[in-house]
Amino acid sequence: MDDPNLSGTGTTEIRKPSVDLIQETILQRICFLEYTPGDQLKEAVLAKEFGVSRTPVRDALSRISHLGLVETRNGVGTVVVEMSAQRIRHLYETRLELASLIGQLSPAAIDQGQQSEARALHLQAVELQDRFDPQEFVKLNQRLQILISSLIGNIVLRDLWNQTFLQAASLWHQMAETAGEQAARALVSETSDLVVALEKEDIRAVGYIQRIHIGYGYQLIKDKLLDRAKANP
Repeated sequence: MDDPNLSGTGTTEIRKPSVDLIQETILQRICFLEYTPGDQLKEAVLAKEFGVSRTPVRDALSRISHLGLVETRNGVGTVVVEMSAQRIRHLYETRLELASLIGQLSPAAIDQGQQSEARALHLQAVELQDRFDPQEFVKLNQRLQILISSLIGNIVLRDLWNQTFLQAASLWHQMAETAGEQAARALVSETSDLVVALEKEDIRAVGYIQRIHIGYGYQLIKDKLLDRAKANP
């Protein structure tokens, strides 16, 4: 079988990153607060880093702007934005409603692979509780998001679910840094509930569990981020 990384002349063909990969990398940096609100994302600098022209970088940034995570400002360029309290509230109101639809719109079948992943996530959440690390917390939440997304049968609902997850992800990192112990306990509880639901093959329960824990997560964000910001303007 021919190696797809080799050209017909026998030389190695170095594939340039796709728009999807560039977008994913930038999103990861925003989620992990490597890029913080106010940071300028320069197309030329990113193009040089990824070894591409400015066009795919511009396309990736345009996609991210639709998520409300960056915006283009006259005379400045593309910058990472800070979500307002109102936008955060609306985001979580939306996620709560989306969660209730998971087991109702074209419910997906549950398989053994998903059950195994849920058990693995729960064990790692328990370990994280003993040795908490904000970045590992975000990574586990990302894996949990992928699992939940795979359980959503309705493709439009799945797209909306993934979009709102990305909008909320950087908030979790901030919250985890100030409420690590509570965040860890919540993740252990959420994954434990999810394991039970998947073993019973109860897809509707998955939606209910998500709704409960999204509500709890929003309360933590209000207590640890939004209310604190009001008290210390």
